[in-house]
Amino acid sequence: MGIVKYLGHSFFEIVLTGLDDAVKTVLIDPWIENPLSPVKKSEYSERRIDYIIVTHDHGDHLGNAIEVAGHTGAPIVGVYEIALHAQEQGVKAIGGNIGGALAIPDVEIVLTPALHSSNRGVPVGVVVKGRDLTIYHAGDTGLFSEMELIGELYSPDIALLPIGGHFTMGVREAVKAVELLKPKYAIPMHYNTFPLIKADPQVFKQLVESKTSTKVVVLKPGEVFAYP
Repeated sequence: MGIVKYLGHSFFEIVLTGLDDAVKTVLIDPWIENPLSPVKKSEYSERRIDYIIVTHDHGDHLGNAIEVAGHTGAPIVGVYEIALHAQEQGVKAIGGNIGGALAIPDVEIVLTPALHSSNRGVPVGVVVKGRDLTIYHAGDTGLFSEMELIGELYSPDIALLPIGGHFTMGVREAVKAVELLKPKYAIPMHYNTFPLIKADPQVFKQLVESKTSTKVVVLKPGEVFAYP
């Protein structure tokens, strides 16, 4: 079984069984101080975290990653330039690039394209795969047709997709992304943090479920989805 906990904006905590059959905890884009966050930085000061994945270095995604890495000893995983920045700050990091799976033995992590911007390196999405769960976190991105290839190659059980528009896909584009990816479940993210990215996740849910076999799970910050 896998656990997906939404913590506001694009911040997720994932618990899944690793390829070594041990339980792994993975943070993605840990902006703990986001306006919707139900947690405090102190909650991550002594917890076991296995990996901290950063999709790009904008402040609302790099967030508190370096601080959490410093407290927990967990490596930051991202493109080479972000990993280099993390190492310069004195924390562990695993740098890779878009392509095949990173050389990590216990969890399969694949960096995928994203249509966005970044100050260091390129923006990415990420596929995280364990024994019983495969998750695709799209990062900040516009819609692109190669999402169909991500679906074909990795068959994500859950897709975490931005719907807020302005900086990323809006609802209309995210619905098409679901059609291309064909996940079993989709969870919307990156919306309603600020007025500029206001969106209605129930509209996203209605459109997706009327057009596809994917089920949409709308999580409030702090809520958990257990798979399967």
